[in-house]
Amino acid sequence: MIDFFFHYFLNKDEDSLRVYIANFGEENYEWPVCKAKGTVATMNDIKAQPLWEQGKKEEYIVSRMKNDKSARGQAPTRQTASRWYNLMTIISETADDLWIHRDGEKLYWTISKNAPHFFENKKEPVGRKRDVVVCHKPCKQWSDRSRSGQQLLWRGLHPKAKDFLSTEATLQQLKPENAEYAIALINGEDLSPWHEQELWKKKNANASKEYNPVTYANSARKAAMRMARMAFTTAKQSNGQTVERVVKNKDVKFRNEIELEDYITALIEAQEGMCALTELPLEMDEKDGDKELICSLDRIDSNGHYERDNLQVVCRFINRWKSDSDNEEFRRLLKILGISCMTQDN
Repeated sequence: MIDFFFHYFLNKDEDSLRVYIANFGEENYEWPVCKAKGTVATMNDIKAQPLWEQGKKEEYIVSRMKNDKSARGQAPTRQTASRWYNLMTIISETADDLWIHRDGEKLYWTISKNAPHFFENKKEPVGRKRDVVVCHKPCKQWSDRSRSGQQLLWRGLHPKAKDFLSTEATLQQLKPENAEYAIALINGEDLSPWHEQELWKKKNANASKEYNPVTYANSARKAAMRMARMAFTTAKQSNGQTVERVVKNKDVKFRNEIELEDYITALIEAQEGMCALTELPLEMDEKDGDKELICSLDRIDSNGHYERDNLQVVCRFINRWKSDSDNEEFRRLLKILGISCMTQDN
């Protein structure tokens, strides 16, 4: 029997629903604890935690950029360090949100409770093996079955749904149309309105032809190759020549495309696969993805060159919208438009 809490959540106004896809620590080490205790969690390096508790965001960002690494061993970008700061806030404040987690062939879900969070100190058992402070937020018991009782198996999901129901990042909030699908899936509802869409049908048709699934690392490298090639081409075509207007010089300060590919790949990893300006998950170059979310190389200072510390990877439509705008001014405009960006102050 579904209790009142579940009934209340799954009948809330859709505009108020927040749906998160989450991993819990490097190599997902905290998942068994979350599953057993009924929590969602994130963690901070023990030296960084006091800065978060004191609300010193700028000091936290600078400290993490200087002293920490991403799970893949890359120095975090400023955007990623800012995102890490906000993750602890998201976990500590979550209430009545839907959380989804993949564990091998099973998909689990839960609802966060409006209850106090709590902290635990521990040494990470894998990877960097840092001393960390883990923030746990109570939630309902994790379930691998829909409301109607069907087991939620990864292999049974539509290929398009797999694109957004897994994450390379620590956690990410689903955009509204994907959140709506996830809620319908958990609710055991008819999913044909999505499956009958042309993009979904194409993805399903091509999935059966893909015998060797592309790994995240390989797809990121493929995308980096495309962006590096485009950067060199753009630079060659912008040597101050006059057509109808003067085109600004855009030099590439990398020795060759391979060196730039390496740098872009590291950027994608440092950004944890997220758009640097909006925190939307980046699409790589897979077939039948959302072409407006495909990753695009952007110069932070549009008057600058393609060089280290002046590059970020964003969604294609964001790069087009930003054009030659100042980076911080563009962030301000995004905030005015109400576009969620976890790297911004609330």
